[in-house]
Amino acid sequence: MLRSLITLKALTYAPTGGIVAAATTSLPEEIGGVRNWDYRFCWLRDGAFTIAALARFGYTDEAIATGAWLRRAVAGDPEQLQIMYGIGAEARLTEFELPGLSGYEGSRPVRVGNAASEQFQLDVYGEVIAGAYNAFQAGVRPREDAARAPGINLEAIIDTVERRWREPDEGIWEVRGERQHFTYSKFSAWYAVDRAIKMSEAIDREYPVERWQQLRDEIHEDICQHGYDAERKSFVQYYGAKAVDASLLLIPGSGFLENDDPRIVGTVDAIQQELASGPFVSRYLTEEGVDGLAGTEGAFLICSFWLVNALAHIGRKDEAQHNLDALLALQNDVGLLGEEYDPVAKRLLGNFPQAFSHIGLLSSISALHQGSNGFKER
Repeated sequence: MLRSLITLKALTYAPTGGIVAAATTSLPEEIGGVRNWDYRFCWLRDGAFTIAALARFGYTDEAIATGAWLRRAVAGDPEQLQIMYGIGAEARLTEFELPGLSGYEGSRPVRVGNAASEQFQLDVYGEVIAGAYNAFQAGVRPREDAARAPGINLEAIIDTVERRWREPDEGIWEVRGERQHFTYSKFSAWYAVDRAIKMSEAIDREYPVERWQQLRDEIHEDICQHGYDAERKSFVQYYGAKAVDASLLLIPGSGFLENDDPRIVGTVDAIQQELASGPFVSRYLTEEGVDGLAGTEGAFLICSFWLVNALAHIGRKDEAQHNLDALLALQNDVGLLGEEYDPVAKRLLGNFPQAFSHIGLLSSISALHQGSNGFKER
C-alpha cells in the first residue's frame, strides 16, 4: 500500500501538480505488436482517481495538491475540456512516430504524443465529479492557497452532461475505431449527476436539483433498457453489443443498483467467464474489433483489481482476497507494477510504472479492508 502511494507521488510533476499515467512511452501491450502508446501525460481520469486514493488513505496535503491541479484543468467551459494535458498543462499533444527506432523487443512503432487528447470521452465528467465527491466525503477541504484555484463548476459540468450524454464517444479505453454508445460512459454520466446531487445537499448554494434528479432517472432508465442484455443476464460493452467490458465492474458499489441485484451479479459472472483467466482480467475482447487496432494485449491490471472490488461488493470476499493475493505477487522487487500482465509468459507488459495499476491496488485494499471500493463509494 505504501509503495503504491509513494509511486503516485513520484509520478506527480511538482511544478503543476499533474500526475502522469506512466513514466515511459511505447512499452508494448503485446511483444512485437503495435499497441504502443505514449503515457507521459496527465489524464483527468488518473488525477481524479488519485485524489480519491490519497484522500481515503489520509494523505490530505497530497489530495489537496492534486485537487488544485484538477480544478485548474477543468476551469472554463466544460465543452472545451480535454481528457488529458501535458505535464506543464500543454493542450497540444500531437502524436507522431519515430521510424528510426526499433522499439522495445522489436515492438514498433515508437510514438511521441497522444492523439487521444482530441477524443470525446463522456466518462471523464463522471470521474471529475468522482474526484471531488470522494475528497469531500473524506473530509478534504482546500487550504487557503489551494482554494484560490478555480473551483469545479458543478452546474456547468452537469449542463454539459445533459447536452451530450446521448452522444456516442471513444470511451474510457480510448478506442481508435468508431464511436459507440459505451455503457460505462453512460453509467459515468449517471454517476456525475447522482454525486452532484449528493454534493449539492451539503453545499450552501442553490442548484437545479429537481431537474438533475429527472436527468439522473432518465439516464438510469436508458442504460437499463439499452445497455443490458436480458438473454445474457449482463450489462454489455455498448448499446446493441453482446460482448462485455471490464469497465462495467465499476457499477457494483456505486448505488446504481443494489449489489445483490441479478443484473449486477450476472455482469460480474459474465466478465469472469469471458474476460478473466483466474484473477487476470482483460479490458475487452480485442477480436471484436471495437478498438480498430490489430493484435492483442495482456490482462489489464486495474481491471483485475476492479474484479476484486466487485467480488467484495457482491459478497464473495474469500474469492476477492484470493485474487488480490495473486495480484500483489506481481509487484517487482521494488514493489512496482506495469500496465498489464501476460499470465502465459509471466511478465509485465505496457508502460511502467503505471499509475492506474497502483490506483487499482489501493482501491482493492480499501474494498476488502475499509468497506469501500476506493473510487465510487455509495
